[in-house]
Amino acid sequence: MSQNPIAETIASLMPRAKQELTELVAFQSVADWAQFPQSESEAAANWVADALRAEGFQDVALLDTPDGTQSVYGFLPGPEGAPTVLLYAHYDVQPPLDDDAWISPAFELTERDGRWYGRGAADCKGGFIMHLLALRALKANGGVPVSVKVIVEGSEEQGTGGLQQYAEAHPKLLAADTIVIGDAGNFRLGLPTVTATLRGMCLLKLKIDTLGGNLHSGVFGGAAPDALAALIRVLDSLRAADGSTTVDGLASDAVWEGLQYPEADFRSDAKVLDGVELIGEGTIADRLWARPAVTVLGIDCPPVVGATPSVHASAGALISLRVPPGVDTGQAVKLLQAHLEAHTPWKARLELEVVGQGQPFRADTDSPAYASMRTALEAAYPGQEMQITGMGGSIPLCNTLTSLYPQAEMLLIGLSEPEAQIHAVNESVSPEELERLSVAEALFLVGYAESKRA
Repeated sequence: MSQNPIAETIASLMPRAKQELTELVAFQSVADWAQFPQSESEAAANWVADALRAEGFQDVALLDTPDGTQSVYGFLPGPEGAPTVLLYAHYDVQPPLDDDAWISPAFELTERDGRWYGRGAADCKGGFIMHLLALRALKANGGVPVSVKVIVEGSEEQGTGGLQQYAEAHPKLLAADTIVIGDAGNFRLGLPTVTATLRGMCLLKLKIDTLGGNLHSGVFGGAAPDALAALIRVLDSLRAADGSTTVDGLASDAVWEGLQYPEADFRSDAKVLDGVELIGEGTIADRLWARPAVTVLGIDCPPVVGATPSVHASAGALISLRVPPGVDTGQAVKLLQAHLEAHTPWKARLELEVVGQGQPFRADTDSPAYASMRTALEAAYPGQEMQITGMGGSIPLCNTLTSLYPQAEMLLIGLSEPEAQIHAVNESVSPEELERLSVAEALFLVGYAESKRA
């Protein structure tokens, strides 16, 4: 990286950043009290709040959101008349999944092969550290040229909408001229990228009942309706033979215009086994960024170990529907519910419960903030041009902020490039990406402030 005062400062701060990320990763802040203690999330929230206070933030508060979690807020005033920039990250994380599959402990930041491993290292505790590094570098080089609001969410991974609801009830709190969401990532390690679209999301629980209780499969099997078999049929109805998502009435033929995702790269990034086919049709970019996708997240049924020869009376599942930009999530949910009802066989009893949802998002890539970010990213990544891409994941807060502050510009950057393996075992962050993106964010804040004064 070509050195400038900001880059030099951030380089000198990297050992401190590693120590802080080590402390933050150590909190088992999964916002699901059935799996992890609530005290772990509360401790992480307090750590974030203390870090903001140490940087001179005012009005630092733990916001009790309606879903029972806490988001952390702070305000750092800038020069008189300067624009306000909102910086977002989240401290909650996905559960570690299979502890035995982690090469090093999930909640212990471990350096290996030039990367830092640990749950949340990239998604998105590292995003908060990125914000801190950028602000520290600016303070050491003439001061922060904008007013800064920071909001660090406590339940983003759960999709329960606590912060969205809180923001809607307190519409002035997060008002800003520009919003930087630090929860995305470069398309490829070392390729500076801003994410311009996100798919929306719905989480839906379904339960099928057919009998008053389990029955002997020899005595009753063949005539008694099997709830597990009914569930399998319902779930199978959500995919065509090639694996494409099929929800009655929901279009699935949109095309992505822009940066493409080579199939060979995708197979490598996704670690698809040799000989196994990809699902769906169209380009990889079409499938990931422009079309809906259903995923079965879990099934309630007896495990193979200990199973008995029974016809099952009840079975359930949790599914997610990713909703492409341009489609209303509420309408998509209605279509999904109608589809499930129509495809439930044998007049089995079906119960449906929506447990979380959020709208898709599309940014205005022609805004002045994008021009400032382009200059900043290309300075932090010499020789590379900024790319604009989509992301198949969901950040429901983006649409809430867009609706509350329609004049605000919004940019999505972050540390979740493919090698980070977010949501999977052995999640990691590249310290070089953390350093470069922190430089880019600091340069962006300088350039954005100057553009507003021009």
